[in-house]
Amino acid sequence: MNDFNSRRTFLKQTGILSVSSMLPLSVLPMDYKYKMGLQLFTIRDAMAKDPIGSLKYARELGYEDGEIYGYDGKNDTYYGIKSQELKKQLVDLDFTISSGHYDFSSLFNEPMDHLKRYVDQCIKGSKTLDSKYITWPWLAPEFRTIENFKILADKLNTIGEQVSKAGLQFAYHNHDFEFTDHNGEQGYNIILKNTEPSLVKLQMDMYWVEHSSNKNIHELITENPGRYVMWHIKDMDKVTRDYSEMGNGSIDYKTLLSSVDMEDLQYYYIEQGGNFADNSSMQSITDSAVYFKKHLQRFL
Repeated sequence: MNDFNSRRTFLKQTGILSVSSMLPLSVLPMDYKYKMGLQLFTIRDAMAKDPIGSLKYARELGYEDGEIYGYDGKNDTYYGIKSQELKKQLVDLDFTISSGHYDFSSLFNEPMDHLKRYVDQCIKGSKTLDSKYITWPWLAPEFRTIENFKILADKLNTIGEQVSKAGLQFAYHNHDFEFTDHNGEQGYNIILKNTEPSLVKLQMDMYWVEHSSNKNIHELITENPGRYVMWHIKDMDKVTRDYSEMGNGSIDYKTLLSSVDMEDLQYYYIEQGGNFADNSSMQSITDSAVYFKKHLQRFL
C-alpha cells in the first residue's frame, strides 16, 4: 500500500477523512495575532502511526503551529523521521513548530555533562525545525521533593544559559505537582524565585493552574511580568475534573481570554491529555478546533 492510500485508510479509520465539509462558515480562516497551536502530544497515538498524515489533518482543521515531543537526540529524529526531512514536510504543509517538549527529566540524576550533551542535541533538532523554544515539560515523581526543586531550579538556569547562547529560548512547563504543599513550601514558588527570568521563561498550563494552584491565572501572570510566553489551553471535565474537549468543560475561557494580560504571550497550544469523548484523539482535536474557532479565537 502506498503512502497516500495508507494515510487515507488511517484517516478513514479515525472517522475524519473530510475536514472542510465539517467546518461551518463561522470558522473559516481569518487574520489573528497568534497562530492556532496544537500540542502534538494530544494526538500521540495518531502521530505514532502516521505523523505526516496526522499533521496534514491538523493543518486542514486550522491548526497552524505545533509543539512537538518525542525527540531522539542520538539519531536526530522525531517520530522516526530525520529532523531535516520532517522540516521539509512541515514547509510543504505550511505548519510551524515553535516549541518542543524534551525529555530532560530522565537525566535529572545524571552528571551535568550528560545533560548538557543532550541539550546540545535538542538545540540541533530545534534549530533544524526553526523552533524558538526548548521546553522542560515534566519532573518524574521520584524527584518531587523540595530539595530537588532547588536542584531543578539550578539545572533550569544552566540549561537556559546554554540554550540562550545558541540563539534559542528556554522555558519550563507546569503540571499540578509543582503546587503541592510541602510543609508550607511549593516547588513552583522555588522555580519562580530561584530561576533567572531572562534565561528561564514559563509555559503556563492553564488547566493545571485552575486545577491545583492556590493562585489564579491572572495573579500568576501579573506577579511574574515577562515570563509567561506560552500557554497550554485545555478544558476540565465538569464532574471528574479530568481533561475535556474545548467547550465541554468547566473553565470559562470566554471570560478568561477576554480579560487576561497577553502582553508577554508569544504562542499558545490547545491540548487534551486524554479522556477523549469518543475515544479518538483526532476527533477530539476536531471538536476542539470547531469550538475554539467559533467562540475563543477572536480573543487571540
